[in-house]
Amino acid sequence: MGDQVETFDFVMIKPSHYDDDGYPIVWWRTILPSNSLAALNGLTRDAAERRVLGPDVRINQFPIDECNQHVVPAKIIRDIRKRGAKALIGLVGVQSNQFHHALDLAREFRAAGLPVVIGGFHVSGCLSMLKDIPAEIQEALDMGCSLFAGEAEEGRLDQVFVDAWNGELKPIYNYLKDLPSIANVPVPWMPKRSLERNSGQWSSFDLGRGCPFQCSFCTIINVQGRKSRFRTADDLEGIIRENLAQGIKAFFITDDNLARNKDWESFFDRLIKLREEDGLKANLTIQVDTLCHRIPNFIDKAKRAGVTRAFVGLENINPDNLLAANKRQNKITEYRHLFQQFHERGIFTLAGYILGFPGDTKESILRDIEIIKRELPVDILEFFFLTPLPGSEDHRRLLDAGAWMDPDLNKYDLHHRVSHHDTMSDAEWDDAYKAAWDAYFTWEHMETVTRRHARLQGGRPKKALQYLIEFSLLYFNERVHTLEGGVVRRKRRKSRRPTLPIEPAILFYPNFVLECARKGWNYWRGFRKAKQLLKRVVNDPARYDYSDLAIRPLNHNELAALDLFHETRGGEAAVEKEARQEARIKAVQATHQAA
Repeated sequence: MGDQVETFDFVMIKPSHYDDDGYPIVWWRTILPSNSLAALNGLTRDAAERRVLGPDVRINQFPIDECNQHVVPAKIIRDIRKRGAKALIGLVGVQSNQFHHALDLAREFRAAGLPVVIGGFHVSGCLSMLKDIPAEIQEALDMGCSLFAGEAEEGRLDQVFVDAWNGELKPIYNYLKDLPSIANVPVPWMPKRSLERNSGQWSSFDLGRGCPFQCSFCTIINVQGRKSRFRTADDLEGIIRENLAQGIKAFFITDDNLARNKDWESFFDRLIKLREEDGLKANLTIQVDTLCHRIPNFIDKAKRAGVTRAFVGLENINPDNLLAANKRQNKITEYRHLFQQFHERGIFTLAGYILGFPGDTKESILRDIEIIKRELPVDILEFFFLTPLPGSEDHRRLLDAGAWMDPDLNKYDLHHRVSHHDTMSDAEWDDAYKAAWDAYFTWEHMETVTRRHARLQGGRPKKALQYLIEFSLLYFNERVHTLEGGVVRRKRRKSRRPTLPIEPAILFYPNFVLECARKGWNYWRGFRKAKQLLKRVVNDPARYDYSDLAIRPLNHNELAALDLFHETRGGEAAVEKEARQEARIKAVQATHQAA
C-alpha cells in the first residue's frame, strides 16, 4: 500500500416515513431492526476487507437507521467534506411509504453534488410489475439518482462502488431477472453500537428468500421471486457466534415463511447443538405459515432451538376472503391445532390480520375478532388495511382498471386506507380498522391471554402481558402502527415534510413537551394497571386450573360446533372439504393395509 490512502464513504440510510403531522417517525429506541440495512452493511464490510476499490482506497461504512437516529443531510455533507472523502449515499430498503421522504433526503444530497443510489421494495416492485416508470421514480432519475432493483450479492455492490468511485454511476441497476445465490456469501451484520439503538438490543438476518405462494397482496413474490434460495447451516452458526461475541443474543429471522425453507431442520439442529452442547443460546423470532404444525417435529425443534415468538400470517378466518386473495394455503380447519401447539410449548404467537377483503363489513370484522378471542389461543392480533402495495398483483390490477388509489405514497404503511372498498364506505372502513384494535385489546381479553400463559408449568404470564400492553399502548398513544413503534418518540422541528410549514419554535417546543407529558401519563397509568392485573393472575390459587374454549381439547362434535366454522363466510364449506379429504386419505390407507 502506498503512503497516500484515499477514502470512500458509503453512507447507508434506512429512511423512516412521515407521520400524519409531517415529521419523520424517529424513536430513542426502535422495536424492529432493519434486515435490509444489516444485509447491505455485511456486504459492504466484505467489500472493504477485499479492497475492491484498490489497495490504496479505504471504504468507510456508515449504517444509519432513521427510525432511531435523526438524519440531517447538511450534517452528513459537512462530515464527508471534512474528511475529504469521496462518497456514495445509499437509501436502503426503501418501502413505498418511505419513498417520498427518501426523495426529500436525496434532493438535499444531490444539491450538494453527492451521488445517490436508491434501492428497496418500491423500486424493485415497480420495475418488476409495471409497464411504465411511475412519476416518483422518474423524479428520482431526473434529479440524478441511480436506482438499484434486485439483490446486491455476487459482486453487484462491488460494481456500484467502482462506478461511484469513477463517477460513472448508471441510472438503473436492474438484477430482478438474475437473482443471486445467498449461500456462502457475506451475511447480514451490524455493529453493537448500532444495535444498541434497538429496544432489547437484537438483530436480524434472513436464511432464505423467495416464496412459492401467490398471495395477491404480496410484493415479496414479485421482488425476491417464487423460487426459494437459502443460506447454509454454517452461515447461520457464523451469524450467531459473531453476534454473541458482541453481546447480541436475540434475533428476528426475516424469512417470510421459515417453515417452507427446505433446510429448516438442519438450521434448527445446528441451533440446538449450539444451545445444548456449546452453551451458546440465542432467542429467536420467526415467521411461519398456518400449516407449519403439520411438518413433523417443526414446532418441537423450534422450541429447542430457542424460538420464543412466532409471527403467523393468519390474514383472515373467512375462507371466501382467503380465496379472493389467492391465500389458498391457509386452512381455517388447521388454525386451532396450530396455535394450541405453539401455546402448549410456551411460544408466543403474533398473527397478522387484514381488514378490507371483499366480503368484509364492520359487523363481520368485529364478529370475527370475537370468535378469534374466544376460540383461538393466539396471543396478539396485528391489524392491517388491505393495501394495494406497488409491486403486488392487487396494485397492478387496480392500476389497470383505473381505480382510485391514494397518490400519497406516505400512506402506504398498512395503517392508512388508500383505496375504496366494494361495499364499505371510506368512513366505515376507517371506523372498522379503529374498532378492531379497540375490540381486541380490551383489559378483559388481555387478562384472558395472561391467564392462558399463567396456567402453563414454566409459563411466562409477565412476558405475555408485556407484549399485549406494549402493543396496546403504542397504538393508542402514538397513532402509528405497532410495527413502526418504539420507545420515546423524538421530533426535530426543522425535519418536517416540505409540503408543510416549519412550526415556530415558540409553538413547537411547548406542544412537544405537552405531548410527551400526556403520553407519559398514559403509559404510567397503563403499566400500573397491568401490574395490578398480573399480580391478580399469578396470585390466583386456581392459576394452574384455568381453562377456556380456546385452549381446551375438544371432541369431534364440539369442534364441529365452533363458530369459527359456522359464522364465517365459507366456513362450513371448508369443513366439508376437509372431511372429504380425510375420508379419501383413510380409504387409501385402508386399501394399502388390506393389500
